[in-house]
Amino acid sequence: MTLQQLKYIIKIAQTGSMRLAADELFITQPNLSKNVHEIEEEMHITIFQRTNRGVILTEEGTRFLSYARQVVEQSDLLEEAFKKNEGIKRSFAVSSQHYAFVVHAFVKLVKELGNDSYEFSLRECRTHEIIEDVKVGRSEIGVLYLSHFNKEIITKVIENNGLVYDVLFEATPHIFVSKSHPLANKEYVTLDDLKSYPRFTYDQGIHNSFYYSEELHSIEPSKKQIVVTDRATLFNLLIGLDGYTISSGIMSTDLNGDGIVAIPLKTNEVMQLIYIYDEDQPFKEITKRYLEILKQSNNI
Repeated sequence: MTLQQLKYIIKIAQTGSMRLAADELFITQPNLSKNVHEIEEEMHITIFQRTNRGVILTEEGTRFLSYARQVVEQSDLLEEAFKKNEGIKRSFAVSSQHYAFVVHAFVKLVKELGNDSYEFSLRECRTHEIIEDVKVGRSEIGVLYLSHFNKEIITKVIENNGLVYDVLFEATPHIFVSKSHPLANKEYVTLDDLKSYPRFTYDQGIHNSFYYSEELHSIEPSKKQIVVTDRATLFNLLIGLDGYTISSGIMSTDLNGDGIVAIPLKTNEVMQLIYIYDEDQPFKEITKRYLEILKQSNNI
């Protein structure tokens, strides 16, 4: 087993595909498969399960990946410490529900690095995918929210996937609407105020459970509902259709402009923003710094 082979395993886990991993590694797919087979034979384990859609980590493969990452990261640290004339890429990956504050913190982190060489990944994705990304090591942390309604189910799912969570901060629920919306000048709104307006929610795919919803009060009936997949589309539709979505109320005008406003929603619910992670995988310094920035996000 070589260090390069461990890097192969990490790349396959990140892409979820032998073909994509081979393309990014600039080697042939048969050669990549041969290296994986050699490790599996040597360690007497099965790392990946092959499916029609690609490859997924087995349970023992997930454990192997955790150790492989530590070995590769220690190797990078050695190079950084002793190869003074060679820059080492700083890597970091996060998966999140669709929150502007996560992007704002990401931008701040990148700017702090100055001219350092880095390879970062920010994935805004579905709730189930966030948990899966952290479980298989595609992302180091995942950002999502808990409420009175979903907490029991979501925390159980997190635990069942071998992960843990910590709280970033609590946020007061708000609605996002365009600044020209009929409700835009109200001091606060109620669920009754919203009944006649289109409600926008994020698509959760085959895991379209009320508990996986990114929005509070997902079981409240709505005569007009539109499902979207990304924030840019949602914001454009909010402006064009006088709709609303329920979120944390934390926005960055630097990134999102001033066309959308946040209005407090009168509700007994709260939004507890959390990050999930694998406690067997130590945080890198860059991850710790990102978390520090995130925890300050309710002040932007």
